[in-house]
Amino acid sequence: MFPSLPHTDDDLREMLQTAGAATLDDLFRDIPAKLLLQDELALESGQSEFEVLRRMQELAARNRVDRVSFLGCGSYEHLIPAVVGHLIGRSEFYTAYTPYQAEMSQGILQAIFEFQTLMCELTGLEVSNASLYDGHTAACEAASLALNSVRRSHRVLYSQTLHPFTRQVLRTHFAHLEVELQEVAAREGVTDREDLASKLGEGVAAVILQSPNVLGYLEDLEAGADGEPGVADLVHAYGGLLVISANPMSLGVLRPPGEWGADVAVGDVQPFGIPTYFGGPSAGYITAREALLRKMPGRIVGQSLDRQGRRAYLLTLQAREQHIKRERATSNICSNQALASLAATTYLATVGRRGLRRVAELCLQKAHYLHGRLLELPGVRSLHERPFFNEFSLLLPKDPPEVLADMEAEGFYAGVDLGRLDPQNGGTAGGRVLTVARTREELDSYVETLGRVLS
Repeated sequence: MFPSLPHTDDDLREMLQTAGAATLDDLFRDIPAKLLLQDELALESGQSEFEVLRRMQELAARNRVDRVSFLGCGSYEHLIPAVVGHLIGRSEFYTAYTPYQAEMSQGILQAIFEFQTLMCELTGLEVSNASLYDGHTAACEAASLALNSVRRSHRVLYSQTLHPFTRQVLRTHFAHLEVELQEVAAREGVTDREDLASKLGEGVAAVILQSPNVLGYLEDLEAGADGEPGVADLVHAYGGLLVISANPMSLGVLRPPGEWGADVAVGDVQPFGIPTYFGGPSAGYITAREALLRKMPGRIVGQSLDRQGRRAYLLTLQAREQHIKRERATSNICSNQALASLAATTYLATVGRRGLRRVAELCLQKAHYLHGRLLELPGVRSLHERPFFNEFSLLLPKDPPEVLADMEAEGFYAGVDLGRLDPQNGGTAGGRVLTVARTREELDSYVETLGRVLS
């Protein structure tokens, strides 16, 4: 391998002269000699490109890729149409930078515009941005949007059933700001409506819920038969905004957040054509009511006409970003996951409306089939008897970490130790079945293997 520094001796001489130094060592003369490394670094001599390639292949061969994955809890293994990889592998997209020059960037601008349109259709809300880093930061941006939109607000409520990573990112994001975060307790696997009502009041900017939640259960958002208001009505009565985080795949069969009265919807589009990639990268989505358009984070691509009357795409409402407004910006997000959002857009365009519904139905049906089979095993119980989409939580007769380790030795990534994610769920394992990628034979084999491990 060759050195990457391209400077010639003349370049170095000119730079040193400008810096007022005779040698490179003079640049470090202010550092005490006892702090400087006196010996050479214990590095092997350079290797040829062929030798480096062989070494990388040897390391890659140590990865185990033959196990059947039943993981989930935010990152899902789905079948991905071949066209997705073909499009995101084109150099026009994977080397593209922020499309400031509209006349040079119509392709990427149209792709982002289509992404925004699809997210709005899925969530039942009117406006979307050009994607965010992931679902966790999307929740933070939704909280900031609410704080910027609700007058004299300083509090954000979030449910205990939110993904622990989202809760952690929220706490980190607002750690040194004058924002009060309050956690709403859970009861029987979902948000405790009574605890939520007791914590609502003046100064609440937003309530953030996740459905399906981290345990896999669907949150109860409806109004009660006895006249009890729905969650959206409860939040709106105090002037706050309702933020719903949703697995977008679930929206193929479930009512969208907009129909539940949500003001903002957030989540992660990883289920749409993006591999798990050992945890990332992915792309987050955020959609909102039109009244909140000017408080949305990041960029929005709009559609217009050029001088010849032809359809054209352009970046709009950029004045909210920190590279223009600096400290007065509504968000510090000035980038977007355009390549990952292109994968999601291509996936949705390929499967279509009916295809998305069919994939979501298969997720639902296979999860319930597996759930029923697992409850036949001695000592296996549901954490709670509640509706779920593609994930559920179980109580096992043995310690979950031990069970999951034994299942991995048998060729299955069997699920998630929820106690490891959140100590309050100790003793609980998230049993997962995710997509059409899991066959009936794999489901049955999973049950049989778990039965042996538990016996």
